[in-house]
Amino acid sequence: MQLEQLKDLVVEVLEDMKAREITVMDVRGKTSVTDYMIVASGTSDRHVKAIAETVAYKAKEAGEPPLGVEGVEVGEWALVDLNGVVVHLMLPKVRDFYSLERLWNAPSLVARSAAGAPA
Repeated sequence: MQLEQLKDLVVEVLEDMKAREITVMDVRGKTSVTDYMIVASGTSDRHVKAIAETVAYKAKEAGEPPLGVEGVEVGEWALVDLNGVVVHLMLPKVRDFYSLERLWNAPSLVARSAAGAPA
């Protein structure tokens, strides 16, 4: 699977799972860890866990098993490492605290979904 297809698959799963404020950041040239970081919010610990597990399952089903899945035990912040795409799923208060979008600079922002975005 091509990197862009994997990124699109993740975004599609996030939208299907009703994740909020989906942000895709192109971090190529800023880190060697990954090419894309995707950040999204869940509405509860259970929602964050379910989204992370579904992203991991759908990626594996598409032939891209995750290198790792972290944080699903607690659910405030989960990470799914798909090598070229790293997915951060957080509760809104945790997301506000860490502000990953600001950390990685908004100019590299590729897309942000309107679902759940402030008006």
